[in-house]
Amino acid sequence: MGVDYYNILKVNRNAADDDLKKTYRRLAMRWHPDKNPSNKKEAEAKFKQISEAYEVLSDPNKRAIYDQYGEEGLKGMPPPGSQSATSNRASDPSNFKFNPRNAEDIFAEIFGSRNPSGFESMNRAKSTRYQTDGNGIFGGLGRANSTSRPYAEGGAGPSSSQPRKPPAVENNLPCSLEELYTGSKRKMKISRNVLQSNGRTIVQTEILTIEIKPGWKKGTRITFPNKGNEQANQLPADLVFIIDEKPHDVYKRDGNDLRAHQKITLVDALAGTTINMKTLDGRDLSINVTDVVNPGYELVVVKEGMPIAKEPNNKGNLIIKFDVKFPSRLRPDQQADIRRVLGGLHQM
Repeated sequence: MGVDYYNILKVNRNAADDDLKKTYRRLAMRWHPDKNPSNKKEAEAKFKQISEAYEVLSDPNKRAIYDQYGEEGLKGMPPPGSQSATSNRASDPSNFKFNPRNAEDIFAEIFGSRNPSGFESMNRAKSTRYQTDGNGIFGGLGRANSTSRPYAEGGAGPSSSQPRKPPAVENNLPCSLEELYTGSKRKMKISRNVLQSNGRTIVQTEILTIEIKPGWKKGTRITFPNKGNEQANQLPADLVFIIDEKPHDVYKRDGNDLRAHQKITLVDALAGTTINMKTLDGRDLSINVTDVVNPGYELVVVKEGMPIAKEPNNKGNLIIKFDVKFPSRLRPDQQADIRRVLGGLHQM
């Protein structure tokens, strides 16, 4: 008979479709080339054999020809004297030519993706623990998953239902304003349950790196496709971190601009002054105030705001609002002096 497809799939000759699919899932995951980097050549050969065997035995027409004529019959060349007298039948090999399909295509149809990492199992655990490399602020975030490559939704489960993609697991990522100004990298340790080909679950840990770009805003989403626990008959959920901004002692963000309040005396408000501020990247900024500071006055310092993420080398503005400190009381002589100096200003 040549190649023994039943032996390749480790099933008996009366195996039903569900049995074929179940054993194909197990063997295809075990011998997928991506899962066997140390013996990839051998794995590729076995993977193709497994896929070809499943393709033949899961198709009633191909299986009938194979059962009667063997591998030669599938190729349209049955042994001499074995051809059926009714050559117009669907199972007659003289009217049939079998060309095996691409093994990866078959895998994708069954698992919903060409990538085996996210489908190494069909039993996934229900909770995942996350922690930062610092204070564990992301502990207990729920489900997540693992492969950064895109998946193609589809395929069939044990009862011919398509694997479903659960909603993304979303978690806030609080960042200081300094981090969002200069950019930074965060290391994230995740622990998740992964199902092995033998049906057992193991805990797998991984370090994720989140690169925060200068100028990113609150609400920016960083997605790690399929980085989470594995669950039966279900595609892995994506893990999403959403940028949040921590309050700052001096600055408040307003789009691409920064806003700050400065206290000055009444004398400085009228006669001018110089204020010194520390920027978010650690520079000393000296700002001359030459205008009279009226109620509601705002001083705009061009390009000292936040970096603009989509415009490299460009920044928003720094907007300073002043709180004028008035004296709580004046002596009579001080009142007279002020009146003498400022008395005529309202006429100007």
